[in-house]
Amino acid sequence: MNAELRRSLGVFDAVVIGLGAMVGAGIFVALGPAADAAGSGGGLLVALGVAGLVAYCNAMASARLAARYPRSGGTYVYGRECLGSFWGYLAGWAFVVGKTASCAAMALTVGAYVWPGHPHAVAVAAVVALTAVNYRGVQKSALLTRVIVALVLAVLAAAVVVLLGAGGANPVTFGGELTAGGVLQAAGLLFFAFAGYARIATLGEEVRDPARTIPRAVPIALGVTLVVYVLVAVGVLTLLGPEALAASAAPLTDAARAAGAGWLVPVVAVGAAVAALGSLLSLILGVSRTTLAMARDAYLPTALAVVHPRFQVPHRAELAVGAVVAAVAATADVRGAIGFSSFGVLVYYAIANASAWTLGPARRPLAVLGFAGCAALAFALPLGSVLAGSGVVAAGVVAWAVSRGRAVPPRS
Repeated sequence: MNAELRRSLGVFDAVVIGLGAMVGAGIFVALGPAADAAGSGGGLLVALGVAGLVAYCNAMASARLAARYPRSGGTYVYGRECLGSFWGYLAGWAFVVGKTASCAAMALTVGAYVWPGHPHAVAVAAVVALTAVNYRGVQKSALLTRVIVALVLAVLAAAVVVLLGAGGANPVTFGGELTAGGVLQAAGLLFFAFAGYARIATLGEEVRDPARTIPRAVPIALGVTLVVYVLVAVGVLTLLGPEALAASAAPLTDAARAAGAGWLVPVVAVGAAVAALGSLLSLILGVSRTTLAMARDAYLPTALAVVHPRFQVPHRAELAVGAVVAAVAATADVRGAIGFSSFGVLVYYAIANASAWTLGPARRPLAVLGFAGCAALAFALPLGSVLAGSGVVAAGVVAWAVSRGRAVPPRS
């Protein structure tokens, strides 16, 4: 019933899975709302740096914890082992709920680019198709993700060359008032894009030599993503400016038109759809692994804690996650999903940093910075996201009180 998962992923595959979750989301989904929150081009670039710094702290905490506890579940496992059952459970709850919203946002992004008139129908179809891919095994998912990442990076590289080569930036493009509140809110929204490195940590039971593989894969994936985001943001700001970027639903295609590169518009549209598919693939993969870990301990239905005898994947958890995501994607609003997802994921990483504090004095400075950064970004998000996120966390506490009588003791 509780068979171990197969260790089949190396450093390169782990990096690719992280890139598949990160590259694309911030460029094609979160960049516009973040520009609106920042209020200026300079504010947007500072927010990228802030989000990247918080993500780095979280990445180091996750990597070291994953090396110490190389099992599926991510911070659900780390919080349970380091802080106690309640904090592990709360991390798992925040992750599953927040990332379910992320899955819906990515699926709707696919729909918006593939068939703008029927985004919800396309979103549901995308969820069903990628759930089927994950069901066949994590190695097949890694291979597909590798192809997707290569294509998306090629599209973004072409866009960067065209946009930055279209002319020098007007100083007004990066001007405007820069406020702490605007920068923090923009960084909180952009964090939605950086959070994909969690996919690597939640695969701790499926990578070879996790003590070596995970600490290497996380910073590599994060560093590549940050470089890509900065280059694309500068290129788009150069052509559109912060106001037009904030109002744009498809900033890269709008910037391509402004640069006079009409041939690039369909290329970018295809890249956006493929990037969202790559993110969705990795997101479903990570949520199902945390669902598996929580089901093993009876915080979710124990029927989900089953590994397929042939494909060596938590097939029931994957099917359940796919069904929930499909239902949300059929009704959700993509921009609202971003803020809600960011709040849940920031709670998750706050617990990860608190867990990393217990690893010893050498780990504590980054853990404190990461915890403070998560708290600041979470409560700087739009009020609706904060209220909805807080309500879901409170519901999780109630569910904990109901479930703790049948939950199993933490495993050492």
